[in-house]
Amino acid sequence: MIFALDATCSVGRNISGVGVYAREIAFGLALAHAQQRFLFCYRTQGLARALLDRLPANVGRRLLWESRVPPCDLFHGLNQRLPRARLPRAVATFHDLFVITGEYATPEFRARFRQQAVEAAERADRIIAVSRFTAEQVESLLGVERARLRVVHHGVRMPPATPADSERENIVLHVGALQARKNLVRLVKAFECMPAGWRLVLIGGQGYGAAEILKAIEQSPRRGAIETPGYLPAAERDRWYARARIFAFPSLDEGFGLPVLEAMAWGLPVVTSRISALREISADAALQVDPLDVGELAEALRSLAGDEGLRSQYAERGRRHAASFRWEDAVAKTWAVYQELLGG
Repeated sequence: MIFALDATCSVGRNISGVGVYAREIAFGLALAHAQQRFLFCYRTQGLARALLDRLPANVGRRLLWESRVPPCDLFHGLNQRLPRARLPRAVATFHDLFVITGEYATPEFRARFRQQAVEAAERADRIIAVSRFTAEQVESLLGVERARLRVVHHGVRMPPATPADSERENIVLHVGALQARKNLVRLVKAFECMPAGWRLVLIGGQGYGAAEILKAIEQSPRRGAIETPGYLPAAERDRWYARARIFAFPSLDEGFGLPVLEAMAWGLPVVTSRISALREISADAALQVDPLDVGELAEALRSLAGDEGLRSQYAERGRRHAASFRWEDAVAKTWAVYQELLGG
């Protein structure tokens, strides 16, 4: 059989969590099912970079057009979008709907996103949601019947070893784009309550609302202790995960929240929000706070900063929790969705 996947979001200069998902699923499926034929399809903006990828022997590349898809038995849109061409069996992965539910994008982008999401939801034979939270939103906001929804969590790669607390530095780390949804203005305010000697490192490129975040940093009395190194490739991010002592992720809306699991995998105690998918994904392995309450966020950070035992407790709990999220499981569950449609 031939399986075609829209892998456009898996390539690019600044790959997000959605891009990580797309690479893990696409390559994972091809490697796990070497007897099958896979086509990694790219819209025009992704094709040039896709040529740099070394592909398994059973994978071909194709240019993806809205009006035409290559012959295949099943098409999978890995980023909540399907081409308008006639499709055989179709699967669409939905990551989040914050563009629809919040003021986190320009009106033009919101309108385009909504149209693409609605069309994909209507045409997909099965929808993979990356969390129960996202599944509930797809059902309630897009009118998708539950029978077409399947929840498949992300995985995370576990490092073979993690530094002890004594080897780390007094750094509060955040990984994610500098955008309004990430709630970084409140994180900066909360960090101002931290003891002297601590630093705040915000890793990520600039997104919608970055100007307000940068202004808050510039006006902060602790601005000399706040760093914004920009987007970093995975190897450099891992070095920061290994250096930091606390991870903070007080986002206002997440469909999954992969950086939370990455931080846990690296043995970092995590402070995150008790809303959206973060409540589901972090469970009892993180300190959960009301992301709108700067005081509660600051208190959680101070509690971890001042108590090595508490840090160790959440670091160990988080690492065990992260280990239960395996990309191999996500690939297997995705394949099961394919087989469900194809009668395998």
